[in-house]
Amino acid sequence: MPVENTLSHLKNNLRKPIEPVVYNSNCAKKSDIPAHRFSVAPMLDCTDRHARFFLRLLTKRSLLYTEMITTGALIYGDRKGFLAYNQEEHPVALQLGGSDPAHLQQCTQMAYDSGYDEVNINVGCPSDRVQKGMFGACLMKQADLVSECVQQMKQVPIPVTIKSRIGVDDHDSYENLVEFIDKTSQAGCQTYVIHARKAWLKGLSPKQNREVPPLDYPRVYQLKQDFPELEIIINGGIEDFNAIDEHLTKVDGVMLGREAYYNPFMLAEVDQRIYGDTQPTATRESIIEQIIPYIEAQVSEGARLKHITRHILGLYRGIPGARLWRRHLSENAHKPEATVTLLKEALKLVHVSEA
Repeated sequence: MPVENTLSHLKNNLRKPIEPVVYNSNCAKKSDIPAHRFSVAPMLDCTDRHARFFLRLLTKRSLLYTEMITTGALIYGDRKGFLAYNQEEHPVALQLGGSDPAHLQQCTQMAYDSGYDEVNINVGCPSDRVQKGMFGACLMKQADLVSECVQQMKQVPIPVTIKSRIGVDDHDSYENLVEFIDKTSQAGCQTYVIHARKAWLKGLSPKQNREVPPLDYPRVYQLKQDFPELEIIINGGIEDFNAIDEHLTKVDGVMLGREAYYNPFMLAEVDQRIYGDTQPTATRESIIEQIIPYIEAQVSEGARLKHITRHILGLYRGIPGARLWRRHLSENAHKPEATVTLLKEALKLVHVSEA
């Protein structure tokens, strides 16, 4: 369909409203509020299974995502290791990087067989390595190919979603974005997570692509108006509940990335503020008490202490003693003799600073 005809097509194309996916089966308490109402973004080198277990201690309701895993890694690599997760993580989604429809279908079947709640296609990552593999943000220029991928993946009975930018390079008009959403939604995608920045594939690093291109929230809001039958989730530059509350008046859900990872204790308020739970929020100390048995079990199975403690460095962000907490864990967790006692020692440093 020519781009110039897309908007008029939207006005005439009456499609059956799509109900947002609700993940109830594995939550501690069932809710009729969709899990997508609040989610934590897939982040390379951050949201591994240890991080997700920690985040789940803070929020029982939020949808969690794996790091991006390439189809090649699953098909030819350590499939069991890449797909491993803790049952406590539900609801949890697997994010895939790839562009071969048959490979994506194969990996979607793996995700389904492993018990994941959703499969998400990465159409937003701007790194050079991702571009060479023909996936990530460059796929925003390949709406027909992504549609074919969705069609193949939808043969597996698991929700398939897309995470994208609002544009890429000079392919960044609103009409371009609408055409991408229109084609891929007709292929079967019902839920879109939109990072409200365009991506520059040349000249900017992945870090710069998270900061330099300006945010354009109104463009994401407009998508929801033009596609009311779809579930539209907004992402990018969101740091506090005031912003979250404002976005939720315009779109179906909010996804947080770096703020949730580096300031994780904010997630302790999500279940009450977003999902309406009445249980009291967790304390930092209760989180530590709960994660110690997990660390002990993981270390006994061969995990390195530092690979777990690195995810909890931000737990005391903004609290007196936070720097001492981070330093003690960072400087000692790598030592062969280090045990979970290290956390108790670090906690004492925080309390001394508060005194």
